[in-house]
Amino acid sequence: MSFINDDFMLHSKTANRLFCDYAEDMPIIDYHCHLDPKLIAENHRFGNLTELLLGGDHYKWRAMRSIGIDEYYITGGADDFEKFKKWAEALPFFIGNPLYHWTHLELKRYFDIDQTLSADTALEIWDTCNKMLAQPDFSARTLITRSNVETVCTTDDPADDLQYHAKLKQDGFAVKILPAFRPDKALEIGKETFLPYINAQNITSFECLQSWLGARIEFFHQNGCRLSDHGLEAVPYAVGNAKAVFDKALSGSLPDAAEQEVFKTAMLQFCGREYAARGWTMQLHLGALRSNNTSMLQQIGPDTGFDSINDLSIAAPLSRFMDSLEIENNLPKTILYTLNPKDNYVLASMLGNFQKAPIRGKIQFGSGWWFNDQKDGMLAQMKALANLGVLSTFVGMLTDSRSFVSYPRHEYFRRILCNLIGGWVELGEYPDDHVVLEKIIKGICYYNAKEYFGFGE
Repeated sequence: MSFINDDFMLHSKTANRLFCDYAEDMPIIDYHCHLDPKLIAENHRFGNLTELLLGGDHYKWRAMRSIGIDEYYITGGADDFEKFKKWAEALPFFIGNPLYHWTHLELKRYFDIDQTLSADTALEIWDTCNKMLAQPDFSARTLITRSNVETVCTTDDPADDLQYHAKLKQDGFAVKILPAFRPDKALEIGKETFLPYINAQNITSFECLQSWLGARIEFFHQNGCRLSDHGLEAVPYAVGNAKAVFDKALSGSLPDAAEQEVFKTAMLQFCGREYAARGWTMQLHLGALRSNNTSMLQQIGPDTGFDSINDLSIAAPLSRFMDSLEIENNLPKTILYTLNPKDNYVLASMLGNFQKAPIRGKIQFGSGWWFNDQKDGMLAQMKALANLGVLSTFVGMLTDSRSFVSYPRHEYFRRILCNLIGGWVELGEYPDDHVVLEKIIKGICYYNAKEYFGFGE
């Protein structure tokens, strides 16, 4: 029997009841992920288990490097079975790492595999799963529908024509596949990618940039977008002449750090106003230190497992930025994520400064993200929110994944949530009020997100 059983991660009768009665069967709203809409639109078929489980998964690549596996078997030229076998050999030694749980949840939920994956079982599991992958219900679309997913928000560049989202809507695909607006390339004026990106859009002035972004936001809105996303080391706040900074960059000169802060502040404020006018949610992902390994960046590119947690002072500029929009009554619904758990209380307390009726939880503390989407990270985020804010208004989990079999991470989160709240009930720290507990659990798993993002409208 698999260790992934009915009681997995549930350590009391109350926790089990909360999960089975209220959480387990709730639909999934995956409001932030990195699935490729082209693969969904074309209903991609996966050639084998390596493509499905390991393709593009820098979490797993990073772990494989840590145990001494050569890059040849990770992103290199080894054949797909060799790569899978190396993963299988390594996995039993990842005790305490969520990858151990996630992998076995993926095998159990999609392939009904009860065996644990190891060097001894690799070939049998490889053959069994590959035979199943040849069946009709293992395409990109069917994997989503089988996972009880109701809405997916991909992550899309402003210049994207959204043709695949349009095709999915035209096809009548049962799951809403909506775009999310990610304008980082237009805001990161200090990066070498900035000028080529600006030139590719035929942008010749600061006013033109804002006009173009505003038009793209409206285009995304007309195509169902209701969320933006910004990946930032920290939210900037600096007042100055943003137009002059842009002109300097356009002339080929690199703005200094202070000038970059001025430009990014002005552009974030511009975007925030546009989002607020349309009722969007602004997501701010803070605290990543990216592309640390220059030689590997040059060899295999970004987003391949060489990022880590940054360590910055984020509170004061974040407060000033949010306040600058609130003064104008232009602060949109906002989700704040931190990659550094030292800032959990910073963000959890920041929420209360800008909450505003009639929206429940207008400012959200985002779920444990990236290095924090494991048991301890999720618990720390939820406990900080419960201690300093209102856990019951939380919009819950997301996958933040490129994988079509990452949806069991929602189950993982729900089991951890139910075990946390069930533990409080068992300890007598909260009454066993079935009516209220049902509202809280179902809200966090599904209804809060549906209402908050307006997906029920």
